[in-house]
Amino acid sequence: MSQSIPKGRFVWADLMTSDVDAAIRFYTTVAGWSTQKWEGPMPYTMWTANGVPLGGVMPLPEAGGHPSWLAYTSTPDVDASAQEAQSLGASIHVPPQDIPGVGRFAVLTDPQGAYFALYSSAGDVQGHDNEPAVGEFSWHELATSDGGAALDFYTRLFAWDKLSSFDMGGGWMYHLFGRAGRELGGAFTKTNDMPGPPMWIHYIKVDSAHAAAERITKAGGQVINGPMEVPGGDWITQALDPQGAMFAVHSKAR
Repeated sequence: MSQSIPKGRFVWADLMTSDVDAAIRFYTTVAGWSTQKWEGPMPYTMWTANGVPLGGVMPLPEAGGHPSWLAYTSTPDVDASAQEAQSLGASIHVPPQDIPGVGRFAVLTDPQGAYFALYSSAGDVQGHDNEPAVGEFSWHELATSDGGAALDFYTRLFAWDKLSSFDMGGGWMYHLFGRAGRELGGAFTKTNDMPGPPMWIHYIKVDSAHAAAERITKAGGQVINGPMEVPGGDWITQALDPQGAMFAVHSKAR
């Protein structure tokens, strides 16, 4: 398999939801995305930003589950990375398999239980390592039961760089990670008052986290944190979409 496929780059994000049409109305309003139908064997609509596909939306599987986002991280060899992840304590939920003419993927949970996916493209490599544009995913945050141990797992699996850590108050440490000379996101240990299992929260870059918060509320979503300023002067808003999937928005310092 070609080594030109980058290791550790976030390249795609899927929303699995209970109401595809309602989700499309919501995110095209909030994030300014457009959509494009995928000509494949299953119902699937792609999200596009600035004319470029960056993810998709599909119905929840018949087995059920809760509406949620799942990000795909690129690797030159999905099978080898899945085996390595398993040796490091991860669990494989969807074994490596092909999407004919598209690529190969697998779905796992890390040792603390957060879902993530591996992906290797059969064609053009998605994503880039430049500063994200408005409409693209710009930050990836892991809220988990052990932020330090979780980051150890991912840095070993994807060769991410451990950057810095800082105390957000009361000993609540936030660990930054990156690749290719750019910050990608952070990991932290959830506090006792944060409900839900370990999970990744993916941030969409917007014109204004304040304006996006208003769009979220008007479109039927729920703001659960923010808008708030974060270290460095950027602004974020964390929210639930109308079907209950968690996501966040991010805007640069004013």
